[in-house]
Amino acid sequence: MPGSIRGGTRESQGPGTVPGGTSSGLIVFLNGTSSSGKSGIARELLRILDEPWFHLPVDAFHAMRSSPEVAPEELPLVLRRTWMGFHRAVAGMAAAGNNVVVDHVLSEEWRLVDCLELFDPRKVVLVGVRCSLDELRRRESARGDRPAGLAARQFPQVHSYGPYDVECDTTATDSVDCARQIGSYLSRRSFPTAFQQLRARLVPDGHEAGKRTLSPGSRPERATPTGASGCLPPGQEP
Repeated sequence: MPGSIRGGTRESQGPGTVPGGTSSGLIVFLNGTSSSGKSGIARELLRILDEPWFHLPVDAFHAMRSSPEVAPEELPLVLRRTWMGFHRAVAGMAAAGNNVVVDHVLSEEWRLVDCLELFDPRKVVLVGVRCSLDELRRRESARGDRPAGLAARQFPQVHSYGPYDVECDTTATDSVDCARQIGSYLSRRSFPTAFQQLRARLVPDGHEAGKRTLSPGSRPERATPTGASGCLPPGQEP
């Protein structure tokens, strides 16, 4: 098969394909703090896009974990392995030709570097989902299923890396309009993509950089207060 049309653009075969010549799918990568509205945008995208798409939320992967008691000093490694497995599941789905919407929280730089090394950067649409801090605090309080101050802790880092392909602000724009904005961009994608630009800057020597910095035991996650069991409820990871 010489190529396929994804998101309104014809793509030739190349890196990120699976045996049989299937072209890799697109990844719409929604990055924003907790309570910024990523999941709502993802749901609307699946409703308005005219090809099959999958929504892979990171919260679903955290929710798959069992809840045995984990020593506090071991919890950062458990969380890191969960994130790394999530990234590889997304990469596998896309490599098999599936279009994927991902909602993510890039509150740790290693998470971005891991994704930059795993995903075909030409096939990622990086979306910045912004929201004012006051509105994040209001939503966090209203929903009641997130620790107070979680979004505020994530806020300084999440959008600190560089360019986006698309940005939307959910402070006053609803998820339907944000999804339409992203959907419109998919038919007129521009290059180099934000992922291509970020990869050139953050992973200058290719996969070897990831091997040095992303082994499961290196640069552990920031510790976060937990209950007596040493486990975090889904959606409450840093």
